[in-house]
Amino acid sequence: MPAVPFLGFTPDAPSDTPGVITALSNVIPTEKGLAGAPSGIAPSGVGALAAPCVGAAVVVSTDGSRRTYAGTTTRLYELVAGTWTDRSRVALYTGTSDTRWIFTQFGNATIATNDGAVLQASVGGAFSDIATAPQAKVVVSVANFVLAFNTVDGTFGDQSDRWWCSAFQDHTSWTPSVTTQATTGRLVGEGGEITAACRLGQNVVVYKGRAMWLGQYVGPPAVWQFDQVPGEVGCVGSEAVVDVGGANVFVGEDNIWLYDGTRPVPIATGQVRQWFFNNSSALYRYKTLCTFDRQNNRVYFWYVSRNSTTGVLDSCLVYHMQTKQWGSADQTIQTAINYVGAGATYDTTSGTYDAAPNVPYDSQYWLSGGRAPAVFNSSNQVLTLTGASTCGALVTGDVGDDDYESFVRRVRLRFLQEPASATITGQIKDGLGGTLLAGDSGVLADAKFDLRQAARWHRFSFTFTGDFELTSMNVDAVAGGKR
Repeated sequence: MPAVPFLGFTPDAPSDTPGVITALSNVIPTEKGLAGAPSGIAPSGVGALAAPCVGAAVVVSTDGSRRTYAGTTTRLYELVAGTWTDRSRVALYTGTSDTRWIFTQFGNATIATNDGAVLQASVGGAFSDIATAPQAKVVVSVANFVLAFNTVDGTFGDQSDRWWCSAFQDHTSWTPSVTTQATTGRLVGEGGEITAACRLGQNVVVYKGRAMWLGQYVGPPAVWQFDQVPGEVGCVGSEAVVDVGGANVFVGEDNIWLYDGTRPVPIATGQVRQWFFNNSSALYRYKTLCTFDRQNNRVYFWYVSRNSTTGVLDSCLVYHMQTKQWGSADQTIQTAINYVGAGATYDTTSGTYDAAPNVPYDSQYWLSGGRAPAVFNSSNQVLTLTGASTCGALVTGDVGDDDYESFVRRVRLRFLQEPASATITGQIKDGLGGTLLAGDSGVLADAKFDLRQAARWHRFSFTFTGDFELTSMNVDAVAGGKR
């Protein structure tokens, strides 16, 4: 049989589709194929946060300097020379198990909200209340304004469909005025609360559970015009959307979508859509968190698995924007960010060569200012996803024919980088819808897996140790008799 390129994680496709992968673990898409997901590495000299992280961001000031912030339920911290320095206001913050900190940058001011205090601002040093601003579930900065959504304020009270915008080029002024262009309004259509908002160029996209609006700056007196996007498409949660540069990618109630300002387009249909909704928790789906690894053109979808009783983010789908293939990189996290580190050198890294982290030479870990996807783990420690892959596994679809039996002698995977070791386990069945039975097994040797099994249909499970990248599979089989 000729080599068949893998199609990425495609559990929703028919199992006899050439190249499908019906199950996988710790394998993610690349521009060339599929690779082992990188492991997490603690940045050199950076310790753990004092309490669980409920939101974090790396922001850039107008002079190009970067700041890394992280929030707990009661405090805000800034990473300064490897130490998490308290930047909270004088009065501690309060929150619940659902509290999340959302950050945005407006010029030199970092704006933060947790839906429990009025908007917070810092231009260096401690955060403080923006006196005239509302409380908000979501905050974004766009087109010289700060916009807040799903708000509580002294005039209108708690209105989950209300939006506010600051004065033009002034994050400290929120009192409505035609002169300053600070104003407020509601998105009443379709009902329900505003769940999320995300910048799209010089516009803003606002989401409810089953509706969305494109907001455009039109000047006074209206200032912002919100046009509802046709269709019953929305976003499940405040962090379930990410700006990928020219488009939003987001998780809705019935699909995963891409929106570029024209119309939302589903990107999971026929691949992982049904699998995702079958395997994610309906109760905690609003906690889904999306991040974009711009360097590698991948979107990470962190979510709560179906059987979770704690609501902790413990699973992850990964989508490659160019190849449109899917993968998986499950682990338990508190939150995820795009981390910008100080870099590491042999001079600044303590210990011996043997004790050094297992990190590829071309990893962003070593680069000052290198961007890398990162997570806070269950120990409150930030980890950049830049380490070597430790392991991975995948299960193919079914290879064979309804009429003819075939005898499989060997299987070859086309590796761009061979793993340290790998195994194969075969399964067989005589009907495509039949029960899988145990077949033969083997190990990677001489760039192939030798095994012996005969049936109409064959399926193969692979496990890998160490870094690897692969593109396709070739099954060496000879035809047997017709039954």
